[in-house]
Amino acid sequence: MRPETPPSASPVAPVVPAVTEPAQQGFAIRIVGAAAFAHLLNDMIQAVLPAVYPMFKSQFQLSFGQIGTIALVYQFTASLLQPWVGMYTDKRPMPYLLPSGMVATFVGIGMMAMANSYEMLLLAAAVVGVGSATFHPEASRVARMASGGRFGTAQSTFQVGGNTGSAIGPLLAAAVVIPHGQRAIGWFLLIAAVAIFVLFRLTGWTVRHGQAKMNSLARSHGIGLSRGKVVQAIAVVAVLMFAKFVYIASITNYFTFYLIERFHLSVQQSQMYLFIFLASIALGTFMGGPVGDKIGRKAVIWISFLGVAPFALALPYANLMGTAILAVAVGLVMSSAFAALVVYAQEAVPGRVGMVSGLMFGLMFGIGGIGAAGLGKLADIHGIVWVYHLTSFLPLLGLATAFLPKTSMK
Repeated sequence: MRPETPPSASPVAPVVPAVTEPAQQGFAIRIVGAAAFAHLLNDMIQAVLPAVYPMFKSQFQLSFGQIGTIALVYQFTASLLQPWVGMYTDKRPMPYLLPSGMVATFVGIGMMAMANSYEMLLLAAAVVGVGSATFHPEASRVARMASGGRFGTAQSTFQVGGNTGSAIGPLLAAAVVIPHGQRAIGWFLLIAAVAIFVLFRLTGWTVRHGQAKMNSLARSHGIGLSRGKVVQAIAVVAVLMFAKFVYIASITNYFTFYLIERFHLSVQQSQMYLFIFLASIALGTFMGGPVGDKIGRKAVIWISFLGVAPFALALPYANLMGTAILAVAVGLVMSSAFAALVVYAQEAVPGRVGMVSGLMFGLMFGIGGIGAAGLGKLADIHGIVWVYHLTSFLPLLGLATAFLPKTSMK
């Protein structure tokens, strides 16, 4: 065995670069893949919540407004904490916060399986939200650290793991929870345990490579925007995130109700259509990152919003088969924007990956939660079909892309 090979070798100056630089420069597929797999497990668990809304609505005799409030509590908790978690860990790295967040999710799922009141459901949703708040900015940081400069590809790979988990979650809920009742949610504790193990392994890699190397990599790929341009960029990104995630919230939270009311499907049948939509989101997200690395972030954002508008406008008027086809088209095209938006924001403020990632995921959860609650109230007043006519116009807000400042990257 050559003396420079073992990681425990003495830190002689000529030896250390030979060991560490290749991992820093190249795309660490195993690490990015592990982060994506953890994201899959995390979001698979979290997708159980909206998937069992029809069961909770019947069991606890809830209104659409109360269903929306459960979604709001979960997503609002996550959105409030994420930017602060990211900002704090940018300055004081806490690698073991990553598996600790999954422990919180583990506890929340257990509470949800045992809840016997609406108030207990709200508390369980809040605890799961805390777990999400610590997971997303820290796991996104690990994916960027392992990107080797291919930031869009790493972010989309990480994100597609979450979208795949979100697509599988409703299927598992339909197969396991709906037939066997609320206590069957406890089976998802096994998935949380696997995620905790994976995150401990990822944390070990993070500790060995160090936060400083990731910050150095981020600064070497752009000088960022001026303060005024950053404010402008954040304002435009917020508008785009509003359009994207209120529309997505209308489908992820209420698509089953829409299909049941309009086409008289069963809960299990409607879950299959929700799975098709969520699977198309996963595929579109995976495509969006590498394309953004090649043609630029703004180009992907333009295509994502304006390309999806015709499909979204047509969806409320389609029959069942047309609804399925249009939902797939919407998922494929619209989902390609998220990785581009995240990487664009990271390039605008280099060196603050945790804060930016937390802000972006926080906006996603916060806007989605507020949107879900507001749409639930509107559905109580006007009906769920009316809500889908209203949200079909949201992709037109993508015209705000014209006001995104140009970064030093593409």
